[in-house]
Amino acid sequence: MTTTWQFWAFLSAIFAALTAIFAKIGISGLPSDYVTLLRTCVVLAVLALIVAGTGQWQNPAQVSWTTLGAITLSGLATGASWLCYFRALKLGDASRVAPVDKLSVVLVAIFAAVFLGERMSAVNWTGVVLIAAGAVLVALKV
Repeated sequence: MTTTWQFWAFLSAIFAALTAIFAKIGISGLPSDYVTLLRTCVVLAVLALIVAGTGQWQNPAQVSWTTLGAITLSGLATGASWLCYFRALKLGDASRVAPVDKLSVVLVAIFAAVFLGERMSAVNWTGVVLIAAGAVLVALKV
């Protein structure tokens, strides 16, 4: 069970949900960019312990430039996403910000099809459309 992508994806969803709740609690009274910095320090420290403790450390000089470039761009995108997410949480309700943030699921499906050549069935694309519609409906203030 713990070797399936579904298990880890579900855990990711749980932790992402907790991220929104804890962030909304912690962001009150502090600038959103500062909160993002503090969160990033916690993530860095925990990951450093995990990598060291599991023997996964590798010499970055032995990683290809293509891989390092892609990882760097991913890191920049993550940082930009976190900055925007925390600013949105500062200004809006967590129950409405998080679903809009999850429009990333829709964008990943589109980008994966366009840039990675991944193919999904009509049923899969219907799910993507429903995710988009659900995010929009949750975000509406009615």
